[in-house]
Amino acid sequence: MKSSNAVLKKSITFRDKVPEIPSTTYGTFSLYRYPAKFIPQVIAYTLNKYAKKGMTVFDPFAGYGTTGVVSGVYGHDYELWDLNPLLGILHKIATMSLPEYDIKDLLSNMRLSDKEFIPDWSNYGYWFPEEFFPFLFRMWGFYHSLSDDGIKLLLTIPLLKATRTFSYDDIQRQKLSKSPRSKKRINSLLKSNWEETFYKKIEGGLHAVIKGISEHHRLSRGPVKSTVKAGVDTLESVLIEEMDMLITSPPYLQAQEYIRHAKMDLFWLGYPESFTRELSKKEIPYRDVEPFNVKSDVYHTLRKEIGEERPLEIFDSYFQGVLGALTRLQKRISSYLFLFVGPATLWGRPIPIDDIFRQHFMALGWNHECTLIDTIIKRRMSFYKSNPATGVKDRRIRTESLVVLKR
Repeated sequence: MKSSNAVLKKSITFRDKVPEIPSTTYGTFSLYRYPAKFIPQVIAYTLNKYAKKGMTVFDPFAGYGTTGVVSGVYGHDYELWDLNPLLGILHKIATMSLPEYDIKDLLSNMRLSDKEFIPDWSNYGYWFPEEFFPFLFRMWGFYHSLSDDGIKLLLTIPLLKATRTFSYDDIQRQKLSKSPRSKKRINSLLKSNWEETFYKKIEGGLHAVIKGISEHHRLSRGPVKSTVKAGVDTLESVLIEEMDMLITSPPYLQAQEYIRHAKMDLFWLGYPESFTRELSKKEIPYRDVEPFNVKSDVYHTLRKEIGEERPLEIFDSYFQGVLGALTRLQKRISSYLFLFVGPATLWGRPIPIDDIFRQHFMALGWNHECTLIDTIIKRRMSFYKSNPATGVKDRRIRTESLVVLKR
């Protein structure tokens, strides 16, 4: 195994390498606020530099689905997996053709609708003031009554965004949580003409989605074959067909609560509470994982240094879960692995995830081409001086690394 000192690591700014994608928010890449999203330029750069015509792409931790959307733009067939069922809906929106629509008619029909939908969610009273209940039930009743799938998809993200704005959730935080800031927002809404505010947010959101879809079609090079498996358990599933390239950004070490973040949206979309609860149990921090031999000196050295029981449980659960899945899946990958990770911290201790992943796959016979290090320019989530859970000084990820491995 090569020493980490001999590893080829290079700085890069992915945004500057892909002029055909003018920004990270272009097209349908930023229509929905999903935690820890790929920026599209990472996948675009990877495909431009390493992919040959006809190569297929696989992402087992697809999240928002950016890997697939970009792969499609560049003419590559792809397969996406994620535990979160939102993947299937978001992917349909990101790649859809625009339906025949009239925004004024749509908003007028929303106002006149008397349909009602109450989510299967025992705790919605905690997250929304009582004054909003009848109105929100009616808005979502209209949504669930729509028979035109295209119009329904078009309305999905604007309605989700407006509804979350009318909740006590602090939308600047990674996890679903209340804060003085979010309570102040709701108190301000309650003193205003909030129904009109809601409709204006829907109208603005519809224009944004339509603009994004139009931009996406200007980028696209033609139809491709895609397979999207939403609600799939990556840590246990088997890849049937061989793929050429695996491009993924696995869950971050202590930011794996994607279902917790998404559950408010899942409830309004009609998923029952029992289903969402079962999904949460399958996330890496909350599930048992099979013991797995991580083939990395860095991993085993850090494991001895950590010592404390709870941090060690998180450390082992993460690496044994993620690397266990990727090790099984890499057997069906013929050419490249691209692993996009950040140098996370655990109870204030730096954890070089890129080095651990690199060493492990090199031990399995993969050749390390390089590790490309990009600086995070913009972060949507709030910054805290200390971690609320541990009290340890917060050292947020400021760079992200693309580990490039070749057969």
